[in-house]
Order: sequence, then C-alpha cells, then structure tokens
Amino acid sequence: MDMPLIDPFARPISYLRVSVTDRCDFRCVYCMTENMTFLPKKDLLTLEELDRMCSAFIGLGVKKLRITGGEPLVRRDIMTFFRAMTRHLDSGALDELTLTTNGSQLERFAGDLYAAGVRRVNVSIDTLDEEKFARITRWGRLPQVLRGLDAAQAAGLRVKINAVALKGFNEDELISLAEFCAARDMDMTWIEVMPMGDLGNEDRVGQYWSLEDLRRQLAQTYTLIDLPERTGGPARYVRLQESGQKIGFITPLSHNFCESCNRVRLTCTGQLYMCLGQEDMADLRPPLRNHPDSDTVLAEAIRAAIARKPKGHDFDYSRQKPDGQVSRHMSHTGG
Repeated sequence: MDMPLIDPFARPISYLRVSVTDRCDFRCVYCMTENMTFLPKKDLLTLEELDRMCSAFIGLGVKKLRITGGEPLVRRDIMTFFRAMTRHLDSGALDELTLTTNGSQLERFAGDLYAAGVRRVNVSIDTLDEEKFARITRWGRLPQVLRGLDAAQAAGLRVKINAVALKGFNEDELISLAEFCAARDMDMTWIEVMPMGDLGNEDRVGQYWSLEDLRRQLAQTYTLIDLPERTGGPARYVRLQESGQKIGFITPLSHNFCESCNRVRLTCTGQLYMCLGQEDMADLRPPLRNHPDSDTVLAEAIRAAIARKPKGHDFDYSRQKPDGQVSRHMSHTGG
C-alpha cells in the first residue's frame, strides 16, 4: 500500500484538486447558469470526511493539494479544514496547500489562510472593467475582489491571476491586464474556455479565443521568453522581458497538455474524476463511509480509479461545435 500512485501511462499522480462546495457567490457565465440548482447540503462530504479523504491521498503520495469550488471560502467553517491540513505540511508529507478563489472572501480570510500554511492563491479575474466584471460574473463586485487582492498580498500570500480568454469580451484588455499584474508583482495565467456544462444560450464556439492568437498579440508588445519550468499544473510559461513577470497559458483546445497530466479531481460529494474532460468517475463516498475505522478499502478504491485514468480528453472546437463537451458544470467538478 506504500506504492506511489501511477496511472496506466506511467504518469505519477501527485496533485489532487478538491472541490469543497458547488456553491458560489458569483454566477460566471462560463461556469454556471444564473439560477443554479445546488446539491443538497446533506450530499456533501463533511469537513471531517474531506480531511480523511485528502489524508488518504496524501498517504498515497499526493504532494500538492489545491482547494477549489464553487467558491471554497463560502463553505461554513472551511478554515477548520485548512487548519487540519496544516499537520501534513508540518510533517513534510504535503509540499503545498493552495487555493483557487474568486477573491470575494479574501479580505476576510487572507490572514487565516496564511496562518494555516497557504502561501499561494489563484484569483479569477477576467476583466478590470467594473461593468464588464458585473456582466461576466452576474453577481460579482470588482472593488470587493480588488480589496481581497490587497489583503492577500498584505498577509504574505503570493497571488496569481487567472483569466479565461473570451473572444469579443476581454481581447482589448490583454495588455492592460498584463500591466495591472506587473504593477502588483503578480503573475498571470490565461485559460481557454472549455466546453463544460449546459449553459443555455452561451455560445461556446463564439466565446473561444485561441491562446495561440492571444500569444501572437502579446508578442507585439512584449518580448516573450519561453520558460522550461512546470509547476505541477497544465500551464506553459513565458517571461515578459520588459516587466519580468510570468505569463502562463492553459490550452486544452489549441494544444492539450495531457501527456504530462499528474492530477485528479475530487468533487464535494466524493466523486473522483480522473480527467476533467471525460465523464468517467469513481464514487469514493461508499468506501469512505462504509469503513469508518480503516482506510484500506478507500486506498484500494483510489488505486483502482487511478488505473482507469485515460490518456487525455476530447475537447475540440475545430468543427465549429463544442465536441467533447461534458455535461457537468465546472463548479461541480472544481475549478
């Protein structure tokens, strides 16, 4: 049982992304519908069960744990879970505990997160225009998020901005977003919009802005230096010579990153998705709940799931339709 997690394509699985809630205080148009039906709270893993589940993965060699949602910081008493995970950092079993957030609650929780051992956070901001921000998030308030950035940096957290590239929406902010991040000493990652969930009238193909095109536009203003580094995620990085900041590109469509995939995703209900872009999953809740006194069966279920991890996803917009679309919303799987 001490053997590390290795998938069928000889990729070590060392990175677990955990959704602690499907709920969010925003309604971003590429993530969820405006009138979402959320899971009954009784269906969610308790904080104690999340602790046990994550600890089982850490015992099997997972070294990086990223907490996601929905918006993870809207879950009641979530800092109890973060403080519990600190023991794995202290023991050396876990290398990194990180968070992806919309930033709305950072002003409140930044200091507590740092005290729990979090050192880096990713904050999703697709536009610096207050009216456009309200439109893309439906319920969001940009000034509140910007105060969260200030609080995070004041607490000592390293902040990276994630922006979804949306054709006709934030193309004109490519340079202003880079300048904003450089002025605050923040790195940035651009992400291609992915075909996740049935979002009604949202035009996935119409929204799609290839990061190959984005990179060409960026190169008209900056000198881009390719970086060989990998951070355990899907991004490929460049450094802007003029500002020194890093820019990442996550390209599941124009250039998929599956060959080096080292991660799996756990939902707030205990379902393990071995690939973001595939429907296959393993329900880990029964082995967790049916064997409260031992993690042996849970560990066996995790290993069996990793043995089914596919080579890659099937996302494809080349035929002018969102081929490979999966039915679940991004907020369910974990952003």
